Amino acid sequence: MTVKATAPVDPADHAKIQDWFRELSDHVQAVDFAAARHLFSDDFLAFGTFSDFVYGQQPAEQNQWRKVWPTIDGFLWRLDDVKSIVSPDRLFAVGLGIWDSTGYQPDGTPFDRKGRATVSFGRDQVDQPWVATHTHMSLFRGTPDVSHGNKPSRS
Repeated sequence: MTVKATAPVDPADHAKIQDWFRELSDHVQAVDFAAARHLFSDDFLAFGTFSDFVYGQQPAEQNQWRKVWPTIDGFLWRLDDVKSIVSPDRLFAVGLGIWDSTGYQPDGTPFDRKGRATVSFGRDQVDQPWVATHTHMSLFRGTPDVSHGNKPSRS
């Protein structure tokens, strides 16, 4: 078997990966943690700004999401640029995306807060939505790693 990262991806699988990124951005913008939880496996593993490894959804929410989502605005993935790699059985995938957002300096001055992510996905059946099993999100070089906005959360 020849393994290729650029193997053709079923358009339906790619669309569901784009849907995952789209839905996550909606929840980040709404600062709605509870609504985003179903997008991630309970035991997902993440790299984070505030912790080297984060094991599990609840620790990720407490140690990452709640420190970032309320402090930024306009979080959007560049959905047309999302890349997908899908396993031959279509039960495992990797999605790669770039986001744009606005961060804030301590004095309230806005700055461009752009970054990228690699997300691994799994599902039990091909007709199911993708669920994140791992995320690695990072800011582009030179971007301040802390934003000082302060929005209320929905959940």
